[in-house]
Amino acid sequence: MVRTQIQMSEKQIKKLKRLASAQHRSVADLIRQAVDNFIAVKGGMDIKERQKRALAAAGRFHSGITDLSQAHDKYLAEDLKK
Repeated sequence: MVRTQIQMSEKQIKKLKRLASAQHRSVADLIRQAVDNFIAVKGGMDIKERQKRALAAAGRFHSGITDLSQAHDKYLAEDLKK
């Protein structure tokens, strides 16, 4: 691991310390988890993982619309008008 230094408000530190204590974890561990979550949400996931997740989601949901794959633009336009 690489040591780094950050500045936070007193309010942020107090809340982090309370949360860390309640979860029996270190503040550093919570910060590392928060950074990992931020990176994942902002697209830090590598292309292989993104493809794997997209393929896993494909076909899992059913709209009941039989021509959705062919007329998706029409349905999107209709929904955006609402």
